[in-house]
Amino acid sequence: MLGVATAGLAVAQAALLATALASAFMDGAGVATLSATLAALALVLVGRALVSWAQEWVARRCSAAVKSSLRMQLLRRAAMPDPGRAEAARSGEVVALATRGLDALDAYFARYLPQLVLSAIVPIAVVVCLATADLVAAATVALTVPLIPLFMVLIGSATERRRKRRWRALSRLSRYFLDVVAGLPTLRVFGRAGAQLSRLEEVTDEYRRESLATLRVAFLSSFALELVATLSVALVAVGVGLRLVDGSLDLRTGLFVLVLAPEAYLPLRQLGAGFHASEEGLGAADAAFAIIESPPAAGNGYGPVPNLDGAEILLEDVTVRQPGRALEAPWRASLVLRSGEVVALAGPSGAGKSTLLAVLLGLRRADEGRVLVTTRGGFLVDLAALDLVDWHRHVAWVPQHPFCFQGTVAENVRLAAPDAPDEAVAGALQAVGLANLDPRALLGEGGTGISSGQRRRLGVARALLRKSDLLLLDEPTAGLDAAAEATVLAAISSAARDGGRAVLLVAHRPRALAIADRVVAIGARSEEPA
Repeated sequence: MLGVATAGLAVAQAALLATALASAFMDGAGVATLSATLAALALVLVGRALVSWAQEWVARRCSAAVKSSLRMQLLRRAAMPDPGRAEAARSGEVVALATRGLDALDAYFARYLPQLVLSAIVPIAVVVCLATADLVAAATVALTVPLIPLFMVLIGSATERRRKRRWRALSRLSRYFLDVVAGLPTLRVFGRAGAQLSRLEEVTDEYRRESLATLRVAFLSSFALELVATLSVALVAVGVGLRLVDGSLDLRTGLFVLVLAPEAYLPLRQLGAGFHASEEGLGAADAAFAIIESPPAAGNGYGPVPNLDGAEILLEDVTVRQPGRALEAPWRASLVLRSGEVVALAGPSGAGKSTLLAVLLGLRRADEGRVLVTTRGGFLVDLAALDLVDWHRHVAWVPQHPFCFQGTVAENVRLAAPDAPDEAVAGALQAVGLANLDPRALLGEGGTGISSGQRRRLGVARALLRKSDLLLLDEPTAGLDAAAEATVLAAISSAARDGGRAVLLVAHRPRALAIADRVVAIGARSEEPA
């Protein structure tokens, strides 16, 4: 509607201005005589200003709503673990997208889209109005206006490649910078921090070159569009001038045509500039949609999770093919998990023990075999048919390297049980041998302030605090001394025997294997020919 109002006001402005000038020069009309016309012209100018402001206001509100929705979808999808993708690379890309990338969409909504609407409405309205006054000028505008979109398409095909290359360069820079910052303590320990500066300079210089190349194309394309529009207006002006000289056209009509004709080209010229200004936002939106629309690591059904009290979880010949490798790990893994029992997974490194936990979590889909939940009534339910969010409410998981967030020790332990009382938090810490750790002590990002062994035990305490039916532990005692290991294993055993949980434990150390009711060996198979 604002675009239609803009077209109507542009025609009205040209008609009033042509009437005022023709009356002043041909009829000698004074200001008093033209007061009504000048007042109407002033109102039209004010109306155009208000419509222009309203267009930008609506566009920015729309942009804010779309960016907010995209950010929520992007972060929601990024929060779903993807074992096939490096965490640091994904985090760097998501940070760049959610901040600068999506902010660049303002230019798309505030400049490009409004001009796109005007480019579809104003030229048609101008040609129709010109046809009522001067068919020759209308035909000239109608024939020359399509040249600008044609040039835009030709130039846009070149800038599309530049835009994608520029965004890829920015993504590489973001990922590399985040990786360097995350590994800076290790690099400093080994004296390799300075060596990364040259590589960081190379990545930054690549982004600079791509940005300048994109700007060069943008400037050249703007020049080409301006030249086409200027020559087109000149053709109209020459035709009007010749007909004014020979008297076949009156001054008022000639002025109306000369004032109105540039309005047909103006939205298209501004559309080209708006397109280049929105290129970064479009590239970021493409990258954001690629993440948002990417399939999750495993399917998510809609069925409710049955009562797991007394239920069994069966893994039947589960095989997972590792992406990019001719390897099946695990290969034909089968086991049974029952409440009150501890099952240990044993096998060499790379056999797929952690991958099998990811399958049980629903984060990886088995390429062969299946995971079944057997209820007390004897019903079999496939894990792929269950609602993943509901399933996660029944599972507690301790990865190989539990992550600690910035906050107090108690806040980190309460991560999966926010309403747990202080006594329960203290009990969980005591169970894993961290009774001397003050729950009010403040930890830095990543658990700065406590040792790696304490972080591992804090992760176990976090899982124990959550009263889940299934407890998945990925080498929870790795790196612990004998006394700490014995304490943690006793807590895990108690959670199974006394708490009635089904525990699946990935372990290499003999003490961890000793507390298991059953030990299941996991193996891998290479698909490469011997």
